[in-house]
Amino acid sequence: MSTTTVTKSATADQASTGSAPTPAKVRRRSERSLAATLASHGLLTIASLIALFPIVWLVFLSLGPDKDDYLHPGRIWSTMTLDNYSFVLQETNFFDWLKSSLIVSLGTTVIGVMIAATTGYAVSRMRFPGYKKFMWVLLCTQMFPIAVLIVPMYQILSELQLIDTYLGLILVYCSTAVPYCAWLLKGYFDTIPFEIDEAGRVDGLSPFGTFLRLILPLARPGLAVAAFYSFITAFGEVAFATTFLLDDEKYTFAVGLQSFVSEHDAQRNLMAATAVLIAIPVSAFFYLVQKNLVTGLTAGGTKG
Repeated sequence: MSTTTVTKSATADQASTGSAPTPAKVRRRSERSLAATLASHGLLTIASLIALFPIVWLVFLSLGPDKDDYLHPGRIWSTMTLDNYSFVLQETNFFDWLKSSLIVSLGTTVIGVMIAATTGYAVSRMRFPGYKKFMWVLLCTQMFPIAVLIVPMYQILSELQLIDTYLGLILVYCSTAVPYCAWLLKGYFDTIPFEIDEAGRVDGLSPFGTFLRLILPLARPGLAVAAFYSFITAFGEVAFATTFLLDDEKYTFAVGLQSFVSEHDAQRNLMAATAVLIAIPVSAFFYLVQKNLVTGLTAGGTKG
């Protein structure tokens, strides 16, 4: 019997029974197997636990009454107390540290973002001699370590009589935050169509008026990322604040935490409680900018 005869017989049998062959199921690209789904969820769960563990551990240690409870964390379960928080709020200069940190951080954010926005917009829209080299010069300033910059900055601030002042520290922080933010905002401004600038000029706006009224509202996500970076940079910095601030009442949080550490002792329970309290204003600022944060982080990288 030939192959053709066998094929025709099989086809005839299927037609007589009224059944058709079941097509093989083809998995789409967007569909994943059950094993892949379980593996991805498992990895994400593990990563989340790893990320949350330091925070939970810090809060847990802040509830211990003794400075050495971190050596015996099991004892904290039976001796949990909020006395550390009461001591930090009532017996230390916590609110002076909070005031200084907010002044320096918000000042750095406002001044730094203003300078970075105008710089990024100028390089993105205007073609002046050396505009590409100018951005590379800004990038090169990020290569110098803090230890190299402290001495010349101290001399400059001393000549300007800005040692132990908020303005001096704000200018120092702007020198580190502006270059990165300028690069970030330049990439974001590149994603905004140039026709918007032309439409503004047709309507009679000056270049600065176009930037202020048309471009900045569209660049809100990028500005949010730059503001968040500037705020975090200034809020948690230690080396510059320790060097340029001399008055106890002007200490920021980063410097104030060092008061719990002496040559022979370290009050780690109070440091943990202070660290938890410090996280509150940072979390509040993050909540304010979170709507535009993800958009700004991704959009600036679509065009170079």
